[in-house]
Amino acid sequence: MSGPLGRIIAQVVVMGAGIVSKAFVQAYQQAVHNARSGNAGTVAAKTVAGKKKMSKQQALEILNFPTSGVVPSTEDIQKQFTRYFEANDPAKGGSFYLQSKIYRAKEALEANDSNERAPSSDKGQPLASQNVADSL
Repeated sequence: MSGPLGRIIAQVVVMGAGIVSKAFVQAYQQAVHNARSGNAGTVAAKTVAGKKKMSKQQALEILNFPTSGVVPSTEDIQKQFTRYFEANDPAKGGSFYLQSKIYRAKEALEANDSNERAPSSDKGQPLASQNVADSL
């Protein structure tokens, strides 16, 4: 193997090792830079927080409401929640995972409902940030 084929294989191995080592050095430098600037933690936190939110459409589907048209009332949401939550009780052979999804769906719809109602109740009142700016 000391012929031309052996020489070519040796060159390929040496070049590959050089490329891989440069990539590791660059990755390490980037990791150190991210750790110093604090970007790594914020990016990870944003990713996790973004995944935890359930969309309104998904919540409506889980609680078996039509996804378009009339928005269900708080009483209807509670009624459907109780019905499905009790039906999926693990003690009765149900699924804890499904119970969790049902609970998160109710939570998402209630949060969405409170977000839609909050701006209308604060009409005519300045925001706290406006009060601070006016007092300066």
